[in-house]
Amino acid sequence: MFGLIGNFGPWELILIVVILLIIVGPGKLPAVGESMGKALQNFRKAKQEEFDELEEKKEK
Repeated sequence: MFGLIGNFGPWELILIVVILLIIVGPGKLPAVGESMGKALQNFRKAKQEEFDELEEKKEK
């Protein structure tokens, strides 16, 4: 039926940014973005390593 997370429009994104600015503050927002980017990068790297490991096991 209805998904928990639907489509995000421009108003929803603006609301999320405003809430982030209120919670974190404008000074720390770049640091939060940087740490989230690093976390996402590490997640993607770990996921790719697992896929590569599964492929190696599959080939043997």
